[in-house]
Amino acid sequence: MAAKIHPLSQVAATAELGDNVVIGPFCVVGPNVVIGDGTELISHVTIVGDTVIGRDNRIYPGTVIGAEPQDLSYDGTRTRVEIGDGNVIRECVTINRATTKEDGVTRIGNHNYLMACCHVAHDCKLGNHIVLANSALLGGHVHIHDYAIVSGNVGIHHFATVGRLAFVGGQSRIVHDVPPFMLVDGNPSWVRCVNVLGLRRHGMTGEQIGALIEAHRLIYRARMRLDHAAELLRNHGRWTEEVEHLFEFLKRQFSGRNGRAREALRRAA
Repeated sequence: MAAKIHPLSQVAATAELGDNVVIGPFCVVGPNVVIGDGTELISHVTIVGDTVIGRDNRIYPGTVIGAEPQDLSYDGTRTRVEIGDGNVIRECVTINRATTKEDGVTRIGNHNYLMACCHVAHDCKLGNHIVLANSALLGGHVHIHDYAIVSGNVGIHHFATVGRLAFVGGQSRIVHDVPPFMLVDGNPSWVRCVNVLGLRRHGMTGEQIGALIEAHRLIYRARMRLDHAAELLRNHGRWTEEVEHLFEFLKRQFSGRNGRAREALRRAA
């Protein structure tokens, strides 16, 4: 079924619209935009630049996707936004296209929920099944891994990484990487505990969660070196796949500048 475009919207002739796309009133869709099957722009949505949006997304009023990056060094080079399938993007969200400092793409995966007034800056990379609560603000080059939750009014420093299944408490200031499976909170933020509720909801067993709790105790309470903590966990049968993933994340983080692993990568590039 052909796209349904409200007569009060402006859609460029060269924009590519899939089947069953719905463009509500007062929307603007630019000439280099691709929108996949079943996606709906409710009203007052602006999509510009080189932007590709997948299937079955629902985008609410006031959202702007694909505008120029808020980076003073940007010189107008063509860069992109790529958004996957099944995302919900609520009112007044802004998603900026990339600079040329990485791969030229701001990318959002599948089945994410971005609540009202969130900002996803240039060159950010979001995985799948992520929740950004109201007014979460992502600086440039932020990476967020699958199933992470970022609460309301959180500000995340550029080049920071939020690990898989992490939880960031409301109004936190995130200047360091957030380890996977952990609950981080505060201004400045710190690792408080394991995200037990989130891990249970994700289906992790008591054994898996218990191993992460022990890893947290050794690293953040006893303040052991990673190699010593790893040895103890192996000796006590606590070296699970999740614990190994946590330690690999922390090794990268601690090798970076200011607690951000990808600052080291940027400096070496």
